[in-house]
Amino acid sequence: MKLLVAMSGGVDSSVAAARLQAEGHDVTGVTMKLWGGESDTGCCSVADVDDARRAAQHLGIDHLVFNFGDDFLAHVVDPYVDAHATGLTPNPCIECNRHLKFDRLLGRAEALGFDGVATGHHARIVHDGDGRRRVARGADAAKDQSYVLYVIEPSWLDRIWFPVGDLTKAQVRAEAARLGLRTATKPDSQDVCFITASAGRRAFLGQRIPLHPARVVDGAGRPVGHVDAVELVTVGQRRGLGLAGEEAGRYALDVDVAAGVVRVGPADELATPSVVLGDLVWATGWGPGRLDATSAASERPAIDLVAQCSAHGQPRAVSVAPGPGPDTVELTWSGGSQGRVAPGQSVVLYHDDLVVGGGIARRVS
Repeated sequence: MKLLVAMSGGVDSSVAAARLQAEGHDVTGVTMKLWGGESDTGCCSVADVDDARRAAQHLGIDHLVFNFGDDFLAHVVDPYVDAHATGLTPNPCIECNRHLKFDRLLGRAEALGFDGVATGHHARIVHDGDGRRRVARGADAAKDQSYVLYVIEPSWLDRIWFPVGDLTKAQVRAEAARLGLRTATKPDSQDVCFITASAGRRAFLGQRIPLHPARVVDGAGRPVGHVDAVELVTVGQRRGLGLAGEEAGRYALDVDVAAGVVRVGPADELATPSVVLGDLVWATGWGPGRLDATSAASERPAIDLVAQCSAHGQPRAVSVAPGPGPDTVELTWSGGSQGRVAPGQSVVLYHDDLVVGGGIARRVS
């Protein structure tokens, strides 16, 4: 196979390229230049491009650099800013995977005559009972990245490889050390690549949208505090709400940017029995075919699955049924309520270790 390996400059993608090369594939490394602004975290710095190039040289493979900056701005950065402006809590890493690391890169790979694309994600591609390729959890539960990969379209899976998905992180580093790769001890990338640790989210958003003060009120609508920038508040937040004294043990329950109001309450008021998802992506054989939204609500079938609400969140059993609107589903938490999912965040659905779908939490009035 002639494969294009996305090399971020980290240890996982370096070992991914080495493993495919050892299997006899014709491997070329590629680093996507995504963010042209200031960066001191994540995988977009100049140093990361240099690390990827050195790893490719060490392995004796060609290395390319693709400039996808315009696509990154349009599909990741701008939506991230717009989401905050409307009180949503986005996940830019998921959108980067959806639009850049797979859709855009697969298109470029095909145009250049490659058979497929490989990445260093800690996830696996397995075959289900019908022989279809499916995304599954990685071997290392602590590093599993299947959550951010639910957006992979089923039609893409025949052209995608995850060479390190069956290894633990310790095994990846040991293999890199054995190969003499400089990335063997490189720390994992953290946080959002286009938000610098020094300036932070406030400075980044403040340069792009106006930030507005807001009143903080309790359940009865009584003022209990204030925030300088309502666009920075997320559901479930406790710190930075301007609360004092006995009010300090309260959490953000709702964020209304348009009205300039944040409603707070005690931890038990964060609990909710269900969450509604839109913008759904389903694995082949799941979704509308198993959820008959045309039947009466009392007759609608439900599917028992496991849901995960963040990259390293605790999986929870859920019952999945058609939602209150078109192209939505409603998840009901099994065994009682759980904390609210911030509108804008992704919830990923699993059957055993297989990713079967996911969507984005809706704001429900």
